[in-house]
Amino acid sequence: MTDHQRPGPVVTEENEFFWTAGADGRLRVAECGSCAALIHPPQPVCRYCRGHDIGVRAVSGHATLIGFTVNHRFALPGLPAPYVVAQVALEEDPRVRLTTNAVQCTPDELELGMRMEVVFEPVEDAWLPLFRPARDRPATDPLPLAEVDTRQLARRVRPMASTEKFEDKVAITGIGMSEIGRRLMVPPVSLTVQACERAIADAGLTVDDIDGLATYPGAGPFGGFGEGGVTALESALGLEPTWYNGGGETFGPGGSLISAMLAVAGGLARHVLCFRTVWEASYGELVRRGRIVQDPPRQLDGWMKPFGAISAAHTLAQNAQRHFHRYGTTRETLGWIALNQRANAGLNPTAVYRDPMTMDDYLGARPITTPFGLYDCDVPCDGAVAVIVSAVDAARDLAQPPVLVEAVGTQILERLEWDQSTLTHEPQVLGQSAHLWSRTALRPEDVDVAELYDGFTFNCLSWLEGLGFCGIGEAKDFLDGGKNIARDGVLPLNTHGGQLSHGRTHGMGLVHEAITQLRGAAGARQIPGARVAVASSGGLTPSGVILFRADG
Repeated sequence: MTDHQRPGPVVTEENEFFWTAGADGRLRVAECGSCAALIHPPQPVCRYCRGHDIGVRAVSGHATLIGFTVNHRFALPGLPAPYVVAQVALEEDPRVRLTTNAVQCTPDELELGMRMEVVFEPVEDAWLPLFRPARDRPATDPLPLAEVDTRQLARRVRPMASTEKFEDKVAITGIGMSEIGRRLMVPPVSLTVQACERAIADAGLTVDDIDGLATYPGAGPFGGFGEGGVTALESALGLEPTWYNGGGETFGPGGSLISAMLAVAGGLARHVLCFRTVWEASYGELVRRGRIVQDPPRQLDGWMKPFGAISAAHTLAQNAQRHFHRYGTTRETLGWIALNQRANAGLNPTAVYRDPMTMDDYLGARPITTPFGLYDCDVPCDGAVAVIVSAVDAARDLAQPPVLVEAVGTQILERLEWDQSTLTHEPQVLGQSAHLWSRTALRPEDVDVAELYDGFTFNCLSWLEGLGFCGIGEAKDFLDGGKNIARDGVLPLNTHGGQLSHGRTHGMGLVHEAITQLRGAAGARQIPGARVAVASSGGLTPSGVILFRADG
């Protein structure tokens, strides 16, 4: 810590009891009066018994350390790097986890399962509950079990509501990609238009044929992660859609694709143009130049940011650490995923990073937040990707062979809050994967190529296990030094370079590559005979997955 005070949390009537509890040194958490469950974050109803008698309980302040990461990359005023972001499970109810900072110790002193105790730090009008190793320090305990047993997830998948599948009524008929690069310094809507015009031409359609639009996350202050949404594209091209959709509460571009499929299957549109644009690299450069002014944080919203957990990396790094702890996974395990993506990017002229990379390069890269280094993280870039969803009866008359949709996986079976969700995998992978396989007779062994979300290496590992390409905890053995995910391996993975080397296109680039492979149009990186491809999207929560197959 420094003498300069860090920003405090946003204190509201609903959370004041938590953020001001440190005034008398007692940690307080919401409690259900009907079943005595602790509820965090606080809600007006109990998620366990659905009771509405919610009160506040003072707890002991003791907890089990279930995760920690040493942050090297990010900083807040008054909280310079390095600092330790940690997660603890309360002793009274281990289902409740708090994101916090580990203090009054060095990272080397921390051990998963260690007993911790709360200490409070006053910040503005709040008291931050921080945790230090408990003074009595009993022997470490096993980590608490996840609330959702991974072995039981498939049994909780809802059966299909109808034997008629909406997937059978749609096809992918066009794809397009703008220029992809670092700091292109062009207006983001220009990238959107470029990708969309290319997708329309690829399908053999005209602009006037497009009667639907779908995007993620839509218009809003997303800081380089959006370009104005449906409104901006409609204004630029003068479209007259009969249906449109855009929003952030879906699993990234995959969610916008599925909403488009539902619109087509329901008869609202015939050809829906789906797109995703990022201009994160240029946005960051404009901030550095002072052309875009960001107000310094005065207060931080949520239950994680006040502790410096301001990136998805901080959550996933702790999930990765727990996977290491439980299953013997290593940094080298993640390294084989990064090296695979880089090798594939070397064959892709549109990839941002194409230079060869060795395991020594990977392990020696600067740390971001342990155990993640630079090459565990995807590449911020500028670019747009567009995909056209069409009615299947119109698809076979267009310019390209249609790619059919076999199944989707969307069901949420875990907690959505990042730090309350699954302990050892990327949240929202296991349930969605189980849901996918409930909607098809195909099995994991039928998949010829996998394009799996890799905002971080650990995302990709989680999908490999979640989708059943190997057992839970078996990714280290399955990778076999990277052999099984290579282009000539059992499961060719992220054949265009993935987000780790091709660029952070937030999942839509993965769909673009899956379609390219199933068309047999991937050139030097083409997987011979590829007929079935799976693509996932969504970093942390929510997430989803789509299974595609070639026509015929």
